[in-house]
Amino acid sequence: MKHKLLKLFKVLAFFALGVVIFWLVYKDQDIERIESILKNDVNYFWIWVSLFLGLLSHISRTMRWVIMIEPLGQRPRMVNTFLAVMVGYLMNLVIPRMGEISRCGVLSRYEKISFTKLVGTVVTERIIDVIMMLLLTMIVTVTQLGKLVQFLDNNPEVKSKLESITFSPVMIISIIALVVGVYLARQRIKRSNLFHKLNGILHKFGEGLRTVRNMKHKGAFIFHTVFIWVMYYLMLYVVFFAFGFTSNLTAIAGLTTFVLGSYGMVAPVQGGIGAWHFMVIQALIVYGISKADAVVFAFLAHSSMTAMMIIVGLISLLILPFINRRNTESL
Repeated sequence: MKHKLLKLFKVLAFFALGVVIFWLVYKDQDIERIESILKNDVNYFWIWVSLFLGLLSHISRTMRWVIMIEPLGQRPRMVNTFLAVMVGYLMNLVIPRMGEISRCGVLSRYEKISFTKLVGTVVTERIIDVIMMLLLTMIVTVTQLGKLVQFLDNNPEVKSKLESITFSPVMIISIIALVVGVYLARQRIKRSNLFHKLNGILHKFGEGLRTVRNMKHKGAFIFHTVFIWVMYYLMLYVVFFAFGFTSNLTAIAGLTTFVLGSYGMVAPVQGGIGAWHFMVIQALIVYGISKADAVVFAFLAHSSMTAMMIIVGLISLLILPFINRRNTESL
C-alpha cells in the first residue's frame, strides 16, 4: 500500500511540476490575444499536415519494432503492434517513462511474446534514438553555435544547471565509489540468489538487445530509423507555416527549435508539459520571434500533438480487446 501511495505521489509531483512550469510560462500572457490569434490568424491546414506526419512516424516506429522482434522468432501482427505503440504514447502522458513498459505489456499479452525480451528491444530502440538525437544536436551545434550561446545567455539557470551536471564533484565521486564498491564485492555478489535471478532476467533482456545484430532487414531498419526522426522534425517545422510570424524562418531554425524542444521532452513530466513549451519558446526568441508570439506557437503545436496521442491512444486501448476477440473467434 505504501509503495502504491509513493508511486502515486511521484506521478502527481511530476504532473504538478509540469503544471507549475506551464503556469510560469503563460501567467503573464494576454489570454484574449492568444484566443484571437488561434481563431483568426492560424492556417490550420498545416496543423493537419503536422498531425499526418506524426501519424506516419508512429506507423514507421511500428514497422521498425516488428523488424526488431523478428529475430526473437516471433512476428507480431502489425495492427496489434501499432495499437501497443499508441497505448504506450498514451501512458507516457499519464506516467512519465511508463509508455515503454506499457507497450511491451500490451504486445506480450496479445501476441504471447516474452515481456522481458520485448523490453530489451525497446531499450535498443531508445539507445538508437539517443544516437539520432546526438547526431541532430551535433548538426545544430556546428551550424547554429551562435544561436545556442545566445539561448544559454538568455537562460542562465539552464546554463548553470548544465555546468553543475557536467562538472559536479559529487556525481564524479559517486560514480567512482560505485564502481570500486562493485569491484571489491564482486565475488559475494556473484554467489547471491538475487544475482542468479537477475542473471536469468538479463539473459532474456540481452536477447532483445541483440536483435539489431541478428535482424534480416537491416536496410529497412535504417530507413525507418531515419524516417521516424525526419517525420518528428517535419511535424514541428510545418507548424511554422501555420503562423505569419514564423512562416519565414529557415529549415535550420526549425531543426534548432526541434532539438531544444526534444530536450524539454526529456524532463520527467507528462508529455513534456511546461518544459517543452519553455524550450521551444526560448528557441524561437533567439530567432527574433517575440515571446508573446512564441507562446502561442508552442501552445498550439504541443496541444495538437498531445490531442492526437490522447485520441488515438484511447481508441487503441478500447479496440485492442475487440480486435483480438474477433481474431480468437475466427480461429
